[in-house]
Amino acid sequence: MNDFDFFAGHWDVANRRLVKPLSGSDEWDEFPGRSVATRHFAGAASFDEITFPTKGWSGLTVRVYHPGTRQWSIYWASSARGELDTRPMVGAFDGDRGVFYGEEVVDGRPVRCRFLWTVIDRDTARWEQAFAEEGSEDWETNWIMDFTRT
Repeated sequence: MNDFDFFAGHWDVANRRLVKPLSGSDEWDEFPGRSVATRHFAGAASFDEITFPTKGWSGLTVRVYHPGTRQWSIYWASSARGELDTRPMVGAFDGDRGVFYGEEVVDGRPVRCRFLWTVIDRDTARWEQAFAEEGSEDWETNWIMDFTRT
């Protein structure tokens, strides 16, 4: 249940986000972020707030561990949308790599979503988001965050 303990602390974040996911475009937007993460419930919950100073909005993530299933549920909210996304990403870690799946909406259509968390070392980590069209096994990575502990 302590999979996200590594994440507690302050981070600089290098973001690389695909401008138009699932459109065939390869145009990326790169921008900075700053994140502060905390652990709760003796490691069975994790919370972080990230600010994107050049974008003018912030986000927060709540992660909660279910001891019966040994899986995490991850929820996201952004100041730009002003709401908590109540459809969780659900998954688990295997060593230093976590894989989580859920649903998202892109241009009004439902798509499958995948998060990959990679703990590189004590001071660096990577998060990736990818989408796949319904019925497809082709995942398109559309957002990468490289975290460096400050």
